[in-house]
Amino acid sequence: MKLSLLNNAIKAGLTRCLLVILLLVLPAQNLFAEEAAGDPKPDTYNKLKVFSEILSLIESNYVESVGSDTMIDGAIKGMVKSLDPHTSYLPPTSYKEMQVETTGKFGGLGIEISIRDGVLTVVSPIDDTPAFKVGLKAGDKIIKIEDESTLDMTLQDAVSRLRGETGSPINITIFRETFKAPKEFTIVRAIIKVRSVIHKLYKKDIGYIKIRSFSKNTSVDLDKALGELEKKEISKLILDLRNNPGGLLNQAVEVTDRFLNRENLIVYTKGRSDEQNMRFTSHDKVAGVAYPLIILVNSGSASASEIVAGALQDLNRAIILGTPTFGKGSVQTIIPLSDGSALRLTTARYYTPSGRVIQENGIEPDIIIEREIPEELEDDKEKEKESEEKTRLRRFLREKDLKKHLKGKSSIGDVEEEGNEETSVKEEAEEPLLNEDLIKDNQLQHAVSLLSGWEVMKKVFKNLQIPVTNPDSRVSMH
Repeated sequence: MKLSLLNNAIKAGLTRCLLVILLLVLPAQNLFAEEAAGDPKPDTYNKLKVFSEILSLIESNYVESVGSDTMIDGAIKGMVKSLDPHTSYLPPTSYKEMQVETTGKFGGLGIEISIRDGVLTVVSPIDDTPAFKVGLKAGDKIIKIEDESTLDMTLQDAVSRLRGETGSPINITIFRETFKAPKEFTIVRAIIKVRSVIHKLYKKDIGYIKIRSFSKNTSVDLDKALGELEKKEISKLILDLRNNPGGLLNQAVEVTDRFLNRENLIVYTKGRSDEQNMRFTSHDKVAGVAYPLIILVNSGSASASEIVAGALQDLNRAIILGTPTFGKGSVQTIIPLSDGSALRLTTARYYTPSGRVIQENGIEPDIIIEREIPEELEDDKEKEKESEEKTRLRRFLREKDLKKHLKGKSSIGDVEEEGNEETSVKEEAEEPLLNEDLIKDNQLQHAVSLLSGWEVMKKVFKNLQIPVTNPDSRVSMH
């Protein structure tokens, strides 16, 4: 017994010695920088001592043998979990998967997820993906993946479980506010090919562009869509960012730039260090389109979508219509680590040109229109009458609802040709489908109606000597 205690003491001592050596050799530069900044943290060393003691005790006395790598990985995950929901540790496999996501082609179900109070929550389903087709909606809570509870499951663990071999089914249990009990959905995994931009034509001259996500080719695809619509001689435009979970920052800046005709601040970031303080502006290399513009948003519009909507709203270039956005306005920096893993670390907040904080607050539409679900599309259970209180409480989850979310702080101050019979027949066939879009989508219907009366309102305002557009043809409707 004495020999065992002696061995344990020696082992604990060696662990502490190793920890001290690591502290002195690896992060010395950071420690000196911290002291130079006048922000020493003496308690850190005591806590690290306790950590080494616990590590040693578990290795020596736990009922089963546990590898130190497993425990340290667990400690790292626990450490980042104590921060905001978007900071996370990415093991080598997860890091490789994350790099694939922004290519526009990846395997999975087709949903953007986040975490609220330890429960997986759908931020938005991607159009025309397996999840979208089975009826998942923004705000759905994923309670189980197969038979495993998602309570306190990390985002990376969930992603790993949701992804799998193409064509293989997966069962997930969903709870929705309109459900009396959780409901199981069976979804067949598929390669998710994200066509980030689609376009249509309404009422002869109203162009419609939907951006589903901001991937690496979004700005190029947007240029193509705008070119096609220009050939159809559109005079107004609707940009649909609903259920767009975001994506690449540079693409958000590029997209915003397409609607501006001179240099303007689009978004800026502020963090603890000067290197995190950045400004992103438009340029005048290419003349931006000057159509009257309405942007559709909802609580599934997050991150890059909010940057675009917030900038064009601040610059009086667009009318924002829909419901408040998600409120995800923080910057995550991916820092590769020596073993092939990485740290996704929240390093700054996004601000609109006027200094509004996107984080937690989101973007408030100029015109608030709640989405109405036509009766024929509602589930039988969803047709039941509800109290006014419950109806008011039913809202999509937003960033501010997430556990330990980062606080927002306060604000700082096809081609048409004449005589082409084939084209004409095609348009006649498409017309009923377009009208059906408007019947099913009251928010889109409102946007089309507003733009349909644009010329009439313009004449009235002109007679009243109220300016409708700025000299650079930007919309000014606030």
